[in-house]
Amino acid sequence: MGESKCLCPETVRETNEAIAKIRAHMIASQDRQKSYVDPKHKHVDFQVGNHVFLRVSPIKVIKKFGKKGKLSPRFVGPFETIEDRGKPSHILSYEALDMQPDLSYEEKLVKILEKKEKALRNKMIGLVKVLWKNDSTEDATWELETDMSEQYPELLK
Repeated sequence: MGESKCLCPETVRETNEAIAKIRAHMIASQDRQKSYVDPKHKHVDFQVGNHVFLRVSPIKVIKKFGKKGKLSPRFVGPFETIEDRGKPSHILSYEALDMQPDLSYEEKLVKILEKKEKALRNKMIGLVKVLWKNDSTEDATWELETDMSEQYPELLK
């Protein structure tokens, strides 16, 4: 059968004291870390017409354009503020994005702007400059032609 132990009141008291001590140390540590962070944060007032970026993928492992980690974009925008609604919130003009539960979204390819070949040490690789929906021409990205031809064969003929 199972093994059962009776705990004496002294053991329970020692355990409760240890838990209280651990909680006190955790609160002290959190307060210390907060005191390090608070001076670095500043309140930002936005004016109508200012441009802002929005964080869309706070998790580093989210894939976008086949990239993950430090190469994946974490912000979208810029969005222009069109109205100041007071301190707590600001209204932005934006097109609705089809967001995933992990706060990522799928970019839609609009068109290929340019093609070129880049010489590496011992081979040539094809690159295409891609304009994505929700981005301007200045935000077009260079992607591998092989990757784009697999994902969008109808556009690369």
